[in-house]
This record gives sequence, structure tokens and C-alpha cells, in this order.
Amino acid sequence: MKRRAFLRTVGGAAGAAALVPRMLAQDAFSDKVAGLPRRVLGRTGQKLSVVGFPGLALIHYDQEKCTQSVHSAFEKGINYYDVAPAYGNGQCETKLGIALQGLDRDKYFLACKTKKRDKDGARQELETSLRLLKTDRFDLYQLHHLVRPAEVKQALGPDGALEAILKAKEEGKVKYIGFSAHTTKGALEAMKGFKFDTVMFPINFVEYYTKGFGKEVLALAAEQGAGVLAIKPLSWGAWPSDAKKTREWWYRTVETVDDIRLAMSFALSQDNVVAGIPPSFLDLLDRCIEACRTVKPLDEAGAAKLKAMAENRSSIFTREEAQVAMNPQHWAPCYPDSPHESGQGHLV
Repeated sequence: MKRRAFLRTVGGAAGAAALVPRMLAQDAFSDKVAGLPRRVLGRTGQKLSVVGFPGLALIHYDQEKCTQSVHSAFEKGINYYDVAPAYGNGQCETKLGIALQGLDRDKYFLACKTKKRDKDGARQELETSLRLLKTDRFDLYQLHHLVRPAEVKQALGPDGALEAILKAKEEGKVKYIGFSAHTTKGALEAMKGFKFDTVMFPINFVEYYTKGFGKEVLALAAEQGAGVLAIKPLSWGAWPSDAKKTREWWYRTVETVDDIRLAMSFALSQDNVVAGIPPSFLDLLDRCIEACRTVKPLDEAGAAKLKAMAENRSSIFTREEAQVAMNPQHWAPCYPDSPHESGQGHLV
């Protein structure tokens, strides 16, 4: 079938031109360590494994298992470790800090976050995280879970969290500065207010093909030269009301190595996307590593399959986007069974 006829066939709400957002050369995946590709993180020059270690996963396991998984992932080529104070109220930082002992600190990239929006609160949280993670510096420190423009303005304004992070950078405790966001308005407000080194945002085939979620953020990140860290790359949308949950998790995920490879191919085929964080289960991490050893640029056949898989699936970010649009005085929980809204720690 000719390309034009193909695109007419598989086009839809997302538009034919958006079906394959970016055609990468195979050499985009050729720089490997232990068989796992690495990519340059935006304008920083740092090289990260295309799969990041999900620190939130450690909430499910004892210390022995956590330590084994951290070292095993490192041996399999992972050098990017992600965690936050909100993950188990410090439990995951504590476990990761212990687990990282024995690894060469100069050979892994450690990223942490703060949900504090004020200068003093952010500084205190940063210092606590350094202590729990048994390190003297963060390679990346991020404003965590930006949603509403108002909280972004607070964090970036006078006596805001960014002031504390910039001071920590002057002191050598932070190398690069980024943020994570769950809404388009939150992300764009942040990027217009400060030139961040990294942007952590949901980059996912269901979100993209059903509602175009992520397009504006990706475009501005590319313009600014910021490295993009994809969250929820393996999401298969919200759980259907009639579906039996195969995991106790607030959204459904793709599960097979082949589907994981395809979903990661989608995320990694977007402009400036450097790495993806799999859902917080160690078996999914292992499958993601396996899948990404042979990940390829997204082609038309793969895009068509993903678009078909996305049909009749529901976005997991519509509720937060809707609340931002309404700008309510009080913020209501969007997913009471998600870790961050049930008090067990916030999802990246």
C-alpha cells in the first residue's frame, strides 16, 4: 500500500501527519552499554539509559530485594535512577540510598524531586533527600508534579522553591534543574518562566492518539533544547469499568515484551525524548530493559498497531486537565487509588 493511501486509512482524530510523530534513524539507538541504548540528555551532554529505574517500585519490596534489583539494573546498563520524597514518605529514598552503596557514584545519574513550592520547604526537603540517599549531590533536581499555573508561579517566584534549588546548584549540590508535570498548562507555565534542563511529562501512545496530549510540551521542549523524560510510557489508559485488574495499580499497563517494546518505541521516537520510566513494578522494569535492547524507531506499521490499541481507551490525565481548566478553589482527588492521593507516595 502506498504511503498516502495508508495514511488515509489509519488517520483519525490525531491526524495522519501525527501518526508517526518522528522517523528516527536506527543509529539513534546504537550507543549502548551492556546492550541497553543511551541517549544524550538535551543540552546537558549527559548520556542516560533509555530506561530509567523507577524508585517508587521499591515501596513494594524488602531491602534485600531492592538492593539486588538496583545492582542488577546497573549491570544491565541502567545508569538513570529516579526517586522522590513523596514516594512512600521517604521510604523509597531510604531503600534506594542503601541499595546504591557499592556502585561507583560517578557512573550513575541520580535524580530527585521536591513537591515543596516555597524556598525554605524545598531547601529542607533537598537536604533530607541528600542524607537519605547517602550522597553529596544530585545530578538532577526537579520541581515535582506541577499541575496548576498558580503553584508554578509560586515555585518560580520570590522566595519560591526555585530559589533554593539555584542556591543548591551554586553550592555544588545540584547539577541540573528540571520539573515533572501532569498538565499541559502546568508544564508550559514552567517552561515559559524558566529555562529548565529537563522536562518530565507523560509521553504515551494512548494519551497522544486519543487527545494529542503532550504535543505542545514536546514542541516547546525541542525549541528550548530541554531533554524530555517520559513518564507513563507503558500506560494503556484508565482501567475499563468492566475489566478485572491484573495489577493493583491506578492505571492499566501493557504487559508483554513485544507491546512494551512498541510503546517505548513510540515514546523514544518523539523529539528530545531521552528515556522512559516504566511503571513501579520490578518485573515490568525487567521486561522494559529486555524490550529496549532491541527497540527500533517507530514505523508506520507500529504506529498503526498502537493507534488501534488506543481506541476506546480513556486518558488518565483528563481529570487533572479538567480541574485546571475549571480552576476550582479546592483541589479534589482525581484518582483516590493512586499512591500519591492515597498518601502512599506520588507517582511521577
